Amino acid sequence: MSGRLLRLVCTVAVAAGALLVPPPAAAAPGPKPGGRTVAGRLTDLQRLYREAEKATETYNATAERLTKQRAEVARLDRELAGARRSLDDSRVAAGRLARQQYQGTTELSAYVRLLLARNPQQALDEGHVIGQLARERAETVGRLTDSEKKADALARAARKALDGQLSLAERQKKDRDDVQARVQDVEQLLVSLTPEQLAALAELEKDGTDKAQRRLMASGVLSGRRKPSRKGNRAIRYAVRQIGKPYKWGAEGPKSYDCSGLTSQAWGRAGTPIPRTSQEQWAQLPHIPLKKLRPGDLVIYFPEATHVAMYLGKGLMIQAPRTGENVEVAPVASYPILGAVRPDQRPRRL
Repeated sequence: MSGRLLRLVCTVAVAAGALLVPPPAAAAPGPKPGGRTVAGRLTDLQRLYREAEKATETYNATAERLTKQRAEVARLDRELAGARRSLDDSRVAAGRLARQQYQGTTELSAYVRLLLARNPQQALDEGHVIGQLARERAETVGRLTDSEKKADALARAARKALDGQLSLAERQKKDRDDVQARVQDVEQLLVSLTPEQLAALAELEKDGTDKAQRRLMASGVLSGRRKPSRKGNRAIRYAVRQIGKPYKWGAEGPKSYDCSGLTSQAWGRAGTPIPRTSQEQWAQLPHIPLKKLRPGDLVIYFPEATHVAMYLGKGLMIQAPRTGENVEVAPVASYPILGAVRPDQRPRRL
């Protein structure tokens, strides 16, 4: 992970262009009395990264719900259109029945003919006609009533679904603005630092990751050698082909990804669709202990499950890390581990 912060600040500098304001001439590389230490600055930066990623996953969750809501609105609109066509047909049939009654060609005239009939067989035939016409009348009225009720219910459901869609669309805009604000906070902090301060931050971050990785590997929790499942191997191959592509919040490929966009696409291409966000992946997929971790499994990070990566084996994972960086292979202990999930884990038999 050495040099990641330097790469990121270069990206920010290019994007910011003329908006960058150079630091005062008296600014020193190290902390001034009463200023932030290198460790303090790194803590600030990591907090901003987490806030940006949390906002990204919130945006992703809203976008996912909005996609489903749009599909539901479209489905209800199709059903409503069909119900209205059926209602029109029922009204036509009811109109025809009314005209027949007015013209005396329905069961009334048949009943009169029955009373006047001299032939018993003819009377039975006329009785059959009366019964048939009565049933047809009842069915016509019933279809009209049912069609009206169904169309009315579907119209209410479609209106409610559309209101839900509009509400989610508005929320998505707010979530998007929140992500942009969080990313801007990161950029502002980075461009306020000197190259020496950035180098110190990068070195301190690397030291922290190296120590965490050594502790994890020394614990023996990842000592087992396990092979990926068939689908897990497919997911890994897909993820590896994305190495070097840029991180972009809300992206699901193929040109860029965010963390859960990469993992969800990889497993989807492997034939096992999984939830879109890291939080839903943690909430819905089967949990496994780290000692059983195998390549292809997903590692979830931070207490709020706001980051996810795919385990490659030998203590390494592949991830879409954060704004300004690219899909990469990194130590599995790069962030505080919450746990692990296995997308293709078979459910237990009861």
